[in-house]
Amino acid sequence: MTVSRDASAGALAGLRVVDASTLFAGPMAAMHLGDMGADVIKVEHPRKPDPSRTHGAAKDGVNLWWKTLGRNKRTVTADLGSEGGREVFLALATTADVVIENFRPGTLERWHLGYDELASWNPKLVLARVTGFGQLGPYRSRPGFGTLAEAMSGFAATTGEPDGPPTLPPFGLADGVASLATAYAIMVALAARGTTGRGQVVDTAIIEPMLAMLGPQITRWDQLRTVQPRTGNRSTNNAPRNTYRTADGQWVAVSTSAQSIAERVVRMVGRPDLADEPWFATGADRARHADELDEAVGKWIGQRTRDEVVAAFEEAQAAVAPIYDAADIVADPQFCALGTIHEIEDADLGPMLMQGPLFRLSGHDGVIGFTGRPHGADTDAVLEELGFSPERVAELRERGAV
Repeated sequence: MTVSRDASAGALAGLRVVDASTLFAGPMAAMHLGDMGADVIKVEHPRKPDPSRTHGAAKDGVNLWWKTLGRNKRTVTADLGSEGGREVFLALATTADVVIENFRPGTLERWHLGYDELASWNPKLVLARVTGFGQLGPYRSRPGFGTLAEAMSGFAATTGEPDGPPTLPPFGLADGVASLATAYAIMVALAARGTTGRGQVVDTAIIEPMLAMLGPQITRWDQLRTVQPRTGNRSTNNAPRNTYRTADGQWVAVSTSAQSIAERVVRMVGRPDLADEPWFATGADRARHADELDEAVGKWIGQRTRDEVVAAFEEAQAAVAPIYDAADIVADPQFCALGTIHEIEDADLGPMLMQGPLFRLSGHDGVIGFTGRPHGADTDAVLEELGFSPERVAELRERGAV
């Protein structure tokens, strides 16, 4: 397969990113940058590919997760712990704007590839270090995955039914949040480089971005010495707020964060009397009467199909959303209008659907030039770009360095 893409189409065209990270926050951050036009070079161990290549569902033996996570990335192999692999990595870092890694703290330094060494070759380099617990502190050397961040951030403690156990998400939520934070931090560091002329280190601890997403729980504990309880699909801040089953066995989600929306909902379901109750005047008071409100709203919704419910809410200018699975998402006219789902030609499986870049820019479209590439598919081509002769590449391969 010949890799080609319109590099001029992306806002980050001309930016080179070396992705030496695995599972999942670092690679996702690199994916976001690649979607917007950066030239991303994925570096993997010659004999130990990124484990995400074997995670999740596969078709005909071809992993599907990697097709998304590895998109827009040229793939190179290098054993960074070997002298030859170190030579390759230094050559890559010298030409790069950004390096992303998620080895345990001290690993790059042990290989003589720490930031001081890299910056001596390339002072403008931004080194993004993504680990479970960051580069400092007593937990810095612990293995860290998104699940641990979901536990330690307060997410699991506040998720689930009131009488049930703390609940973890069925996907890499903390990794996804950390990937966005890392991509943002990289762009901040690059903006600063425009002023200082020098790069710097980005230190992302996966436990922190997840914590930041969970609202004022720390301030609440500090000021009130209370912690947010588990409330299932309900909220302590407003009601009705829940999921409700429709007459055709589907589900919808209702939110009434605004007082006017709450009033429209109870009038629509035939209970205008509820809006006259003294306790209806604030979201917190409504939340204390969630049983009564859920009964009224749930009964009305349960007598109608999902399409009828959504249409009625839309007419009343009240907030509702159908609860979708992947098939619903692909067919939904709003996602279609936004161009959220892209169809990409894959060398192994043919036409393939996947979600596209996170946003649109008026001046630049994000581009998915190609899906995840085979392990080491671009090693020879990239090393040739870096000035390695075919003989030197063969020698490095013979030694197991690439």
